[in-house]
This record gives sequence, C-alpha cells and structure tokens, in this order.
Amino acid sequence: MGHPTVIGASRPLEEVDLQVSGPAALTAPSLRTLRALGARVEAAPAAGAAGPPSGPARLAATGRLGRVTAHTAWADVLPAADAADEATVQAATGMMHVHGRRDGAPRGLAVDYAATCASVLSVQGLLAGLLGRARGVSGAVELRTGADRAALLTLSQYLAAANAPEAEAVPSAPGGPPFTASCGTAFELEALEPGPWARFWRALGAPEDAIRSGWRPFQFRYATARAPLPAALRETARAVSWARVRQAADDSGAEVCALHPPAHPASRAGGPWTVTPRDEPSGAPTGGTPPPAALPLAGLTVLEAGRRVQAPLAAHLLGLLGADVLRIEPPGGDPLRGMPPCCTDVSARWLALNRGKRAVEIDIKSPAGQEELRELATGASVFLHNWAPGKAERFGLDAERLASVNPGLVYAYTSGWADRPPPGAPMGTDFMVQARSGVGEVARADGEPPAPSLMTLLDVLGGLLGAGAVLSGLLLRERTGCGVRVESSLLGAAELLTAPALDRAAAGGTLRRPAGFRRPLPTADGWLAPSDDAARAAAAALPGLRDVPAEQAVAALRARGLTATTVTTDLAALPSDPRVAAALTRDAHGSLAVPSPWRFL
Repeated sequence: MGHPTVIGASRPLEEVDLQVSGPAALTAPSLRTLRALGARVEAAPAAGAAGPPSGPARLAATGRLGRVTAHTAWADVLPAADAADEATVQAATGMMHVHGRRDGAPRGLAVDYAATCASVLSVQGLLAGLLGRARGVSGAVELRTGADRAALLTLSQYLAAANAPEAEAVPSAPGGPPFTASCGTAFELEALEPGPWARFWRALGAPEDAIRSGWRPFQFRYATARAPLPAALRETARAVSWARVRQAADDSGAEVCALHPPAHPASRAGGPWTVTPRDEPSGAPTGGTPPPAALPLAGLTVLEAGRRVQAPLAAHLLGLLGADVLRIEPPGGDPLRGMPPCCTDVSARWLALNRGKRAVEIDIKSPAGQEELRELATGASVFLHNWAPGKAERFGLDAERLASVNPGLVYAYTSGWADRPPPGAPMGTDFMVQARSGVGEVARADGEPPAPSLMTLLDVLGGLLGAGAVLSGLLLRERTGCGVRVESSLLGAAELLTAPALDRAAAGGTLRRPAGFRRPLPTADGWLAPSDDAARAAAAALPGLRDVPAEQAVAALRARGLTATTVTTDLAALPSDPRVAAALTRDAHGSLAVPSPWRFL
C-alpha cells in the first residue's frame, strides 16, 4: 500500500504518539500514512484482529500540541442497523446503484471503497485538528466521521444531478466500455474531444451514425456512470486485432489501454503523497490566528486552479475545514458551470464540488494573467492545481517560481501518474488509470469480466488524498517555518485500493473476491444487501426472497440475527428516505448538498 514520502529531515507528525484501535478495514489504510508522516504508533491492530468488523475505529494523537482524537464508525448519519459494514454502507447510500449502472442492476464494489475513503478522511480530520491546535483553535480536539459520510461525499455529484429539476443529458440505459478486440484483449479508450473519437472509429471502419450517436454518452460517462453506446462500436472493435486498435489510436490522437492486473509497485515510497519542504525558513505569515473555536483552516486562503473532479474536490474539502477558497477560472468562467442538469442555471454537479468558493477569471496563457496569478499567490497559504504535466512550468507558475514571490507557500499538485508512470502509461485520467493499475480487475468479483468502474473511483479518492497532502504540508510548515511542495496522484489512489488484494494474494489467498461477492439479492419490489458476513446465511434463510417485499425481507433477516438493509436504487428518492433524509440539505441554488464528512466536537 502506498504511503507519503517526506523528503527532508523533519516530518509533520514527529514527536506525536498515536494510539489506534478498531477494525482493520477502517484503520489499515491510515496506519502506513501516519507512520510515514512521523507518528510513533503505540498500538496498531493486526489485520482482522482489532475487534469486530462492525465496530468503530479510533485514532488518538498526543504530543506537543496536545491531544486530538478521531473516531470513525461505519454509521455516523445512517442508523447503525443499516450501515454495519462495507456492504451495507454501499447499499444504503446508493453506491451499489451507481457502480451498477453499467450493468443495469445494483452491484457492490469488491474493494472496500467507503471504508478506505473514511480512513483517509479520518487522517485528514486528525491532521486538521493538530493544525488547528498549532494555530490556536482550541475547540478542534475531537472529531467524528463515518463510512456512510464518506460514501455520501463520494456520491455527491450523482446525488446532486439526480435531485436537480432538469433531466440528464443522456439516456439512462446501461452500458459502457471497456471494448474487446478480436484476440480477446479488453481495452479502455480515452478521447477528450470529438475529433480524436471520430478519427479513431473511422480508422477501424465503424458506421458514421454509430460514431455520431456514441460520442455524447461516451463524453458524459464521467458524470453519469453509464455509457449506452451503439452496439456497432463494440462489433467494430471485436472485428479487428489489438495491433490495429493501437495503430488507430496512434493515428487519431485518441488513447487506448489494455486492462492490466494489479501489481506491487517497484517502490511504495512514491504514493499516495510526497511532501517536500523547502530548505530555508520563509518567515512568511501563515494566515494569522483565527478566533477560538473556529474551524481548523479559518484564516487561510487556498488558490485553486482545478478542472473536473480531483483538484476541485480537494479544495472543496479544505473549504469545509474553514479555508477561504478562490478558484482560478478561464475567461468566460469554468465551462462545466453549465453542464446539465442545472439548478438556477448552474450545474448541479459543479455545485457539488464548488459551492461556497469565490472565483476570479484569469487568462493564465497570457503574461498579464500569469503575473496576476503570481500576485494572488503572494497572499495565499496554498496553491493547488491539476494541470497537464509541464503546463505550470511553461506558464511560469511552477513551485519554484511561486516560491520566489511567496516562500511560505504550500504548492500542491494533484496529477494522474505523479512522477512514476508505468511503462507505456496512457494519459492520467480516471478510467485509464483504473485500467492500467488493475483497479478495473479487483473492483469486480471473480466471474465478472474485469472493467473499470464508471463511478469515478480514482478522481474522488485522488481528491481526498490531495486534501490530505495539503494538510500535511500546512502542518509541516507550522513545524518548520518552511514552504512545502506536495503531490498526490490517481496512481496513489489506485495503489491504496489494490493493496489489500495484492496482500491477500501474497498471503496465499485470491486476488479477486469470490464470485457473487457483494451481489445484492432481488426481492418482490427491489433489492436487499446482507452484510459481508451474513451473505450466505441470508440467501439460505429466505429461499422465496423474490416474492417478499424488501422491507419485510430485511425485517425477517434481522429477526434471525442477520444484518441487512434495503438497496437504494433511486437517488432522487434519497432525500425522503428516513435513513438519511435529515443529513441532506439544499443550497441557495436549490441543489442537494451532502453533509460535511467531519463533525468537530
């Protein structure tokens, strides 16, 4: 499993003692990160021996800044009976529904995605609490989060879109990549513009009407988690060799990537973060002292020049922790502001990641715009971007150049492959990294064809890791007085998700979970999901399940001492679902908003 690399003599959590308890699913993704940041772990749970899998987790840090404790439960919003483990959290929040859209029925992720995100958020909360103590925020000494809160956060764009007054821009039918060549090679395709898309398919001989009608669902698959493509495109791919597919991609400007199994990285030191302090103390102000009991990042300014999901989500999380976030947008504004469906003329999906941020339009391609951004950086604590590799250097907006105007800046880059792409790596977008890193294989159970999830697993987890990297940098700056450069990546997120499968295989187990793992059970009027440890017993207890309403079936299973919940299959109905309704609100635009992933006590 990846962990942060801290380059330099000092680490953010040196002289911090950490006590850990709780189930491995909620703690293991955090432990290596916390050790790599310098914490002395006094008591760490052995995998599977840290109490019941349905129990809570606790991280308690003590040191020169005092004590900060992070509590992580499976259920912090949902009733405990409906969110007892990974399977039931995925079911109740709608994650099974979104991941299953490609297949036309709810399907559980075979990786522990909600628990991993909750573990990462727990570390973030701990770092934020320590940072708040260092900055004089006296109230941030205890916090709570949950796997259910993490799951709702990861689904926020889908929830906002489903609850907008407008309809989706593409049909709601199932479908999506990967494609398969004549030799059986399954592959992902990436084309960010319609030109490369059309040239690729024309080179393979696809019908023009299929090329035209396929572009829109393919383009929107990041937003909708489905892509009902014309059957003619799949038939075209099956009729040609993998060599011809690659040649068509090379000639057209599109990119293709065969699905790979996961593999242990040559070095785990590179991800999911790198934290590099500058050599000289800056003497720069760190944002002033916020009032007591303010949120941990109150008084700090974050400049964000992000597109799509990864960097905007990282900045959104920093804003939820109290930072003032200023978005740098191109002239005319972010084009994704108008992406349907909209609430009062603003994209519901865009609002899910960007509500509450200020914005300024700057043409960073022009010398005047570059100078304007450098001027803004002089008064910021953080500069965060996810530009294509080399773009920051080309525009004079790289870490060294901005450090010359603000030596105390935390410069954060959220990328696709960091500085260690594997051989032949494609462009670093979510589905391509899933394909190349093996996430597309371990996210589905054995017996299911490997396929990257059309739920944006890595963009979202990469955004969470980006926020954690920034918090590490800010805490290190408080410790050393030096500016810091941090980097996170989709590759780091992929390694975090695939590590348990690789460890399981190394110990003599199977790389992929058994066939049918986390497959919900059909009922007379919907679906139910038993907990992971009750799945086999649940199927045997109610042999006539298809004739029983879901709520009645869940009650019957609980009466037998088994854990189960109904599966959310209509995100538009979730605000009226008594399990979670009280936690969901509407913003000033009328767009649905999920709760903050943390509660500071």
